[in-house]
Amino acid sequence: MKIAVTGKGGVGKTTLSSTLARLYADEGRNVLAADVDPDANLGLALGLTEEEVNSIVPVSKMKELAKERTAANQSNTFYKLNPQVSDLPDKLSKDINGVKLLVMGTIDTGGTGCVCPEHVMLKAILSSLVFRKDDVVIMDMEAGLEHLGRGTASMMDQFIVVIEPGARSIQTYERIKQLARDIGVQKVRVVANKIRDDSDREFIRSRIPAEDLLGFMSYNPDVIDADRKGLSPYDCSQAAVDEVRAIKAVIDSQE
Repeated sequence: MKIAVTGKGGVGKTTLSSTLARLYADEGRNVLAADVDPDANLGLALGLTEEEVNSIVPVSKMKELAKERTAANQSNTFYKLNPQVSDLPDKLSKDINGVKLLVMGTIDTGGTGCVCPEHVMLKAILSSLVFRKDDVVIMDMEAGLEHLGRGTASMMDQFIVVIEPGARSIQTYERIKQLARDIGVQKVRVVANKIRDDSDREFIRSRIPAEDLLGFMSYNPDVIDADRKGLSPYDCSQAAVDEVRAIKAVIDSQE
């Protein structure tokens, strides 16, 4: 199972990603959760402390490792574009509550269009994750799909866009769905978060095709409090866990 979770900032991507990861881990599955959001906080949502999260060096900052794997050096402007990285997810990940956390980070090229060794290694690791045949891989993404190349994206089982009951959030879903189509991905699903009442549910159902809608997550003060305290929502709200479990059941039924 390979899942990429995306959406606008603050809509609940990390809550969904972390809870799905914990649920699959509870079943005894091998789970790798990749934090590919520049505002990396998946570790906190999985149950790490702030100190533990701050001690993790993102893969994108591992310059020496990138040079080693790509054979780049000061006198060599040419380097491997397909480095061997299949061993790195296990070596670089941190175990937490049965989940392997891999903090990817991002590369800021400053609009120059250059492709540095770190960028090459980052893309290669993301591509390698889709070949982990027996693992559940959950990627907590930023809003766009720029991190995923055409080949990598086409091998994902699910793209899940987390939205809120509002017009701007619907626009984000439509934009991501179009981006996905542009790179050959047809299976884009939706989870609607911060649902307050039946009118919110009806709004979502009126704007999202039924076949794309995986389920709903309620507006939940316990999840907000967990975020403020740097705690895992999985450990703070049984109601939130039950809602994500229902969403997971739909995902599993589509395998």
